[in-house]
Amino acid sequence: MPLARREDHDLLTGRARRVADLDLPGTLELAFTRSPVPHALVRGVDVAAALKEEGVAGAWSAADLPYLSARALPGAEDSPPWPLLATGRVRYPGEALAVTAATTRARAEDAAEAVRLDLEPLPAVYDPMTAQAAPPLYDGRGNVVAERTFGEPADDVFATAPVVVEAAYREQLLLPTSLEPRAVLAAPGEDGGLTVWVSHQAQHRLRDSLAELLGLDRERIRVVVPATGGAFGAKSQTYPEYVVAALLAIRLGRPVRWCEDRAEAMLAGPRGRGQDQRVRLAADADGTFLAYELLIDAGVGAYPHTGAFVPMMTGAMSTGAYRTPRVHTRVRCVATTSAPTASYRGAGRPEAAYALERTVDRLARRLGMDPAELRRRNFIRPGQFPYLTPTGRTYDSGDYAATLERALTAAGYDDVRAEQARRRQEGGAPIGVGIATFVERSGGPPDSEEFGSVEACADGTFIARVGSTSTGQGHLTAFAQVVASVLDVDVDLVRVAEGDTGEVPHGFATFGSRSMQVGGAALWRAAESLVAAARRRCAGLLRLQEDDVTYARGRLLAGEPPGPGTEGEPGTGVDAGPITGLALGELVARTGPLRADEILAPPQAFPYGAHVAVVEIDPDLGTVGVLKLVAADDYGVVVNPMIVDGQGHGSIAQGLGQALHEQAVIGADGMPYARTLLDYLLPTAADMPPVTLLETVTPNPNTPLGAKGAGEAGCIGIPPAVVNAVCDALDVEHVDMPLTPAAVWAAAAARHGSPA
Repeated sequence: MPLARREDHDLLTGRARRVADLDLPGTLELAFTRSPVPHALVRGVDVAAALKEEGVAGAWSAADLPYLSARALPGAEDSPPWPLLATGRVRYPGEALAVTAATTRARAEDAAEAVRLDLEPLPAVYDPMTAQAAPPLYDGRGNVVAERTFGEPADDVFATAPVVVEAAYREQLLLPTSLEPRAVLAAPGEDGGLTVWVSHQAQHRLRDSLAELLGLDRERIRVVVPATGGAFGAKSQTYPEYVVAALLAIRLGRPVRWCEDRAEAMLAGPRGRGQDQRVRLAADADGTFLAYELLIDAGVGAYPHTGAFVPMMTGAMSTGAYRTPRVHTRVRCVATTSAPTASYRGAGRPEAAYALERTVDRLARRLGMDPAELRRRNFIRPGQFPYLTPTGRTYDSGDYAATLERALTAAGYDDVRAEQARRRQEGGAPIGVGIATFVERSGGPPDSEEFGSVEACADGTFIARVGSTSTGQGHLTAFAQVVASVLDVDVDLVRVAEGDTGEVPHGFATFGSRSMQVGGAALWRAAESLVAAARRRCAGLLRLQEDDVTYARGRLLAGEPPGPGTEGEPGTGVDAGPITGLALGELVARTGPLRADEILAPPQAFPYGAHVAVVEIDPDLGTVGVLKLVAADDYGVVVNPMIVDGQGHGSIAQGLGQALHEQAVIGADGMPYARTLLDYLLPTAADMPPVTLLETVTPNPNTPLGAKGAGEAGCIGIPPAVVNAVCDALDVEHVDMPLTPAAVWAAAAARHGSPA
């Protein structure tokens, strides 16, 4: 049910504390001296002048710190090491060469600027196709750092198919511009332990990484995630700056903080997307898909600790919503002299949907067929689930045609087509309609687990502990709703604890739209286990059989539960009249602590959707007016529609940003062009068109809650829908993202034979 987010009051009134707001006596602030070139041999780093600056407590280069490498994710341990400070060679713009600690950030920055660098520039290689043949960035290995195939080659089908379309696309690099950039504060304890406050998505994994790198028992490290201003996947990693802060806190015996500023984030922070794609789609004359091939060359930056995972997800999800019998994807990850890529909202699924949905429209154009009808003919049908794709994923459930029909109806598809035909005949600004259907993958890595715990307190309240952590998604509200629903109590009685390894002993992470699907399901199970444990304990207390004790509305009853109509609405605090029995809080007061822990590892889930965009083009200016966006999505069971709608609007804004505005441009010198938000165009509220959000509900059959992931759909479906709409309006095959006025005007001019 819709319920206003309980966390918003503190966020809106400024009471919520972020890493930068924390006030620990004696805290030193860090600033990094960063490389002014993208690629160079390091001949010398001299920190002597920095040490003379006012308020400086220390300055260090790689020669002064032990050689440690920021820990790669499991499965990528053979990735090239990512040193804390550049050692021997700089491999991307802004790579840290030295670090200074001072009493204020301004003094630390002054000292960082005083560090003298001796760098011997080397050629920059930032294009993944060119980089494959360039001199290697690492001794003893080429620049192709990972390669994998999905499915089987289908050259025989392409050689004989009646219709084959081919295309090439570019998924441009993006900047994950969360409201709060990366931040960390590390403080040593008197017992030799360490407490780390960090803006992060995977506190338990970060704790384990720090323990391994610093040589500490993980029980001596506590990681706390305070209020976090967005993350979008890019705060899931163990970055070198985090390890430096922790190491210096131990060495100096006082708190040490690093807060990335926007200039640092745009120069050296993680990137998203970044793929060159070549595709082929084969079909019968009636439009039945026969084979699909996707070849990916992904530039993953200088240190591919996370970036190499994202293109692999593109390969795994390349089949989309269609029953194409033969699918082959080859993924090649290439090291480049760019900042490392990382997960960014959608993480591999937007790239997969874009390549496929753009190509389906090209096939429809070739066949002279309506693109909606072509999709209908090739959808996986409801009776075919569970469906094993040629790339090895088992789709759990779905009705893809139903979401498409809802989206088309809401968009007024037939009316738009009629108006389009009228304008083409009589004149007027061209309009177009674009469709994108897609299948998501939610839940994180296959069978990844999550921790959930529910404890009953003597005062009648409950504590729900979960290994997930919020970066703005509304966990404190939605998780409380889950627990309150199972316990059949007022939601205000449930407090959610997360983001603190000192209070929550185990956890995986928050990314991949897994929080409610996995974390919520773990809490559901824990709440059920709590009720079962309470019934057993109460039976023992009253010397009854367990079956003689029932449960309703937070109370244990000896005998039959109340009849229908007396229980109120679960989880809302609706009072439906008196009920006798022993409250859970009373049971705790009499018998001691009562808590149930669960670890749940369900399979991945596969939410899906159909998005439709209607656009109008100004042919003289090349501007794209988005008249309407419709998103019909299926997230399984939705706990709080208000929160899910907020996630929908946010992801649609980011998807629209990629389609129309955003691009992390790299100059001819290998340096990023954007240094401030004046140089990187983000969509604002004024850019948002009318948005219609619709839902169908196909419950997840693999969890007790029935939820699938929500929150990334707009980044997946909106870019191909908008580009398809623009191409439809212009009657052209392709325009590269972002759809800037210059690009659209050039495409329109070329279509009509005018000089561009």
